[in-house]
Amino acid sequence: MKFTPIKTVTTKMNLPVKLNHIMVLTGEPSGDLHAGHLVREIKQINNHIYFSGIGGTHLEDQKVDLFYNISKLSAMGLTEVFMQFPQIKKAFDLFKKKLRVNTPNLIILVDYPGFNLKAAQFAKDHYDIKILYYITPKVWAWKKSRLKNIKKYIDHAALILPFEEKIYKKAKIQYTYVGNPLMDEYSENIPEVLLDSKPLSSKQKNTTMIGLLPGSRNNELKSLLDIMIEAATLIHRNNKKVVFIISKASSINRKIIEAGLKKIRNDSMFQIKEGPVKDIFFKSELVIAASGTVTLEAALCCVPTIIVYKISPVSYQMAKLFVKVKYVGLANLIVNAEVMPELLQNDVTPEKISKKALYMLDNLFYFQNQLQIVRKLLGKKGASKRAANIAVNMLATSKLPY
Repeated sequence: MKFTPIKTVTTKMNLPVKLNHIMVLTGEPSGDLHAGHLVREIKQINNHIYFSGIGGTHLEDQKVDLFYNISKLSAMGLTEVFMQFPQIKKAFDLFKKKLRVNTPNLIILVDYPGFNLKAAQFAKDHYDIKILYYITPKVWAWKKSRLKNIKKYIDHAALILPFEEKIYKKAKIQYTYVGNPLMDEYSENIPEVLLDSKPLSSKQKNTTMIGLLPGSRNNELKSLLDIMIEAATLIHRNNKKVVFIISKASSINRKIIEAGLKKIRNDSMFQIKEGPVKDIFFKSELVIAASGTVTLEAALCCVPTIIVYKISPVSYQMAKLFVKVKYVGLANLIVNAEVMPELLQNDVTPEKISKKALYMLDNLFYFQNQLQIVRKLLGKKGASKRAANIAVNMLATSKLPY
């Protein structure tokens, strides 16, 4: 019988205690953030656990023994993934080696489905390991065929979006809706000072702030930044009280935004803001944002938002073939209504954005109320804690890895 080394710890009475082993796998910064919160909550329940895995700074902060750092992994699009294939293969080879050398009692997958579903398949084919998937693949948008592999290789799915429940129930996959981890990032009740600072109309304030969120990837800025800036000038032309704050993601070079502002005459109505995007939400009456998780964060702050997104014509036609959703915004999908207006592809023009923004500025109260529905449907805070309880319960029923 092959023996797999198990880490031990010594108690105050000098008695060795065998540590359970959880392996956490994630491949993107957002997944690393939520994975870090999950590990923290697990430790609150049981601190006699050894953690290993693939992740980044947030898992490192939780003292997870990383055998591969995701700084070389995150990629979007077919070309980018192909270029990073050697790094992805290296990470997967290390994963297989770690399974052999120190088999975990439980594997927790966080997002990153392309890699993680293959990891789940390998683990199930070669070892008897329980597997929990937290922040599951977006089968509601595309690749619904992944449900077959999820059912075959995943023991339990911790869902974060309410409409996913129906899908997993129909597929007969073991699941629990734990709520959305973003609810932990934003207080359960909107601060009174936030709502009080939002007027019924932009005309009631001397200065009105609009947040511009052009995205966190260079290709997003290339498609959207100039259009947003031009839309802002049109808005300002019609409402001189409006000023703009541009969010600069940590992944973006500030000079790109500064170069965009140099193309216009009056750049004094703009400021560039680095740091947490929630700071922009708390200052803004309205946000114009690239489609993504950030728009759901805006919804949780009840900030009226225009969702914009534009990709290459070829990519858009491909997306229309494979992506089967009524809306692109998560807030809209959750409510099943366009509580955040969407302008996509050919509709992403300065004229259409400015027209929509000026209308919303005069009807802020209506759009704020619509977004309150999103918060109610996402449930209460504590998603990480609920997922942690599932993990600990699965760990208690797992077999020893030898």
